[in-house]
Parts: sequence; C-alpha cells; structure tokens
Amino acid sequence: MDRQPTLQSERVLLRPLREEDRDALFAIASNPAVWEQHPIHDRWREEVFAQFFADALANTGALVAIDCDKDAVIGTSQFRVYEDEDGEYPEIGWTFFSPKCWGKGFNQEVKRLMLAHAFQSFDRVHFKVGETNYRSRIAVERLGAVRSRKTDLSQYQGKRVLHLIYVLSAEAFATGPLGAPSGAE
Repeated sequence: MDRQPTLQSERVLLRPLREEDRDALFAIASNPAVWEQHPIHDRWREEVFAQFFADALANTGALVAIDCDKDAVIGTSQFRVYEDEDGEYPEIGWTFFSPKCWGKGFNQEVKRLMLAHAFQSFDRVHFKVGETNYRSRIAVERLGAVRSRKTDLSQYQGKRVLHLIYVLSAEAFATGPLGAPSGAE
C-alpha cells in the first residue's frame, strides 16, 4: 500500500506532507485547545511540535489536508504500520485539524479517503487513541471502529500513557456510516 498517496474528494485534498507545510501546520498546532485531551498535551509548544513534524516527515506516511474551497491547510493525518500477532496492518492516526474545522465533517471526509485507500490492500485498519482523548475516541467510534482488548502503554514526561487500540474491518467500513452508499446513512 502506498502510504503517501494523493487523495481527493470534493472538499478535501490529501497529499504527502512536505517541509514547506511546517508553518501552516504549526499555526494550527500552536493552539493549546488542539491538544487539551491528547496524551502529548504540550505539542502546541514549538520545540515539541518540531519533533512531531520531523518524525512525520521521516515516517513517510504523513499527509496534509487542504480545504479545496479555500486552498488552505486545515490539518494532517498519517498512515503508520501496526504490528500484531496476525501481521502488519495500516494504522491511521497522528491526526489534528484546525478548531475552525471541528464539527464540519472534515475529519470524517479525510478518514473516508484514507480508509477507502487502505481497504484496497488490507481487510482491517487500526487506530491507537489516548485513553483520555475522548474527542478522538468518539470520532473513531463514529467511523464504526470497535475498541479491541489490546492496549499500548508508553511514557511521556515520566508519566504513564495508555493508548486504546480500535479496529475497523473492511466489511464494517463498507456497511458503516462512511462506506454506505449515499442516502443509506
């Protein structure tokens, strides 16, 4: 699977992240409200964001989201690799959007594009969401993803960070809210 495709809907263009996207994304990320529920809650700080951005470029799975009507960067999301006992699967995450886009369907539209792309090659996709990131948990559940029994435990600034693992199957996507034919939602 190409982890840096160019994907487009009527409202959103997703393209590979480039170095020149740094300032536009930091303008969004510098708002502390974007990170208030996120385990890495200080990503609004320039030095923390710089590390996030460098990692995204190195990952070669990062995409930038552009509002087609305004020709403006509105956020980012990434394809990563999730490994479990069954093998490697795509993981979608590391997503954030401008608060101006919240509640306007941009996240679902971006995820619809990414999921349709991933399901051309795989039968399931994973999401890793911070336990206290309720906004993201609700968004992933609205996609039709189901929380698995698996978790991921890591540390940030000496504190325990628990991530919950969600799974969305190709079948659930096809019959769910994002994959259903128009008018069937």
